[in-house]
Amino acid sequence: QVQLAESGGGLVQAGSSLRLSCAASGRTFTSYTMGWFRQAPGKEREFVAVTNWSGGWTYCADSVKGRFTISRDNAKNTVYLQMNSLNLDDTAVYYCAAARLSTFETNWYLANRYAYWGQGTQVTVSS
Repeated sequence: QVQLAESGGGLVQAGSSLRLSCAASGRTFTSYTMGWFRQAPGKEREFVAVTNWSGGWTYCADSVKGRFTISRDNAKNTVYLQMNSLNLDDTAVYYCAAARLSTFETNWYLANRYAYWGQGTQVTVSS
């Protein structure tokens, strides 16, 4: 089991950058694929980015590709989401999530594949 706590959200202007952090408890952090999702008001939760247990493989949604970067530091039990060139559409509550997924898992973009979730951190982008 793992507990997750996000931090780093806030109110920023369009074009700015933020780095979100997600600290995980427990000694089995490397057992988990880590993902970031977001949910805007009135919308469903959507996939943002994912990284495998080592950080050697990452993938970002098309909507954030080239602007957001996911990374992890297994020595610190932490996963990060570096967000650059933020725009109004990025306003949402951002959640990190953990899942034990096999190497052959293809549904890593689905929220229901993740068993553990943080409480979320609000990111608000203003014009």
